[in-house]
Amino acid sequence: MTDIEDPTAAVAGLVLAAGGGRRLGGRPKALLEHRGRPLVEHAVGVLRAAGVGRIHVVLGARAEEVRERADLGDCVLIDNPRWAEGMGSSLRAGLAALALTDARAALVFLVDQPGIGPEAVARVLRAYDGENALVSAAYDGTRGHPVLFGAAHWAGIAAAATGDRGARAYLKAHQGAVRLVECADVARPYDIDTEADLSHLE
Repeated sequence: MTDIEDPTAAVAGLVLAAGGGRRLGGRPKALLEHRGRPLVEHAVGVLRAAGVGRIHVVLGARAEEVRERADLGDCVLIDNPRWAEGMGSSLRAGLAALALTDARAALVFLVDQPGIGPEAVARVLRAYDGENALVSAAYDGTRGHPVLFGAAHWAGIAAAATGDRGARAYLKAHQGAVRLVECADVARPYDIDTEADLSHLE
């Protein structure tokens, strides 16, 4: 299938999986087990099932162990040596890597949200309409993940991505341009942040 027939071929998946799991006793989220496999492997599988053809994965904490334990197939793996600074550094690293490719949009997926499956990702992916796209999944009208950023926004997002805020400040500043795609009927946007959250893993 050519790019003309399928415009979403210009979209690259970007899995942010570098965190060290500080509130989980220092257990990296990428290595948490879900359905018998590391959580990062599950995240990649969700993107593939949704129709995302090429996927970049940002690694940080215990990156070598993640490479050894997770089957990430032909994903492009990006090492973020500054992962301890927060999610913003991983987003910057991922967008910098995508800027060296012919991708025209990034579909950003967080490794610690296993309640978001292929259906929600596919809805966000289908909303892509060019490099000016700004798309976000929504849950009962509230913006959540995954999000899709056209290439025209990457520089601005990277400049605003600090600490653990990721693209939040940029999206707030451009909220009038963000297309919300309702996903509450097909996904649950919980995070695996604390020991209590581990009950969500299967």
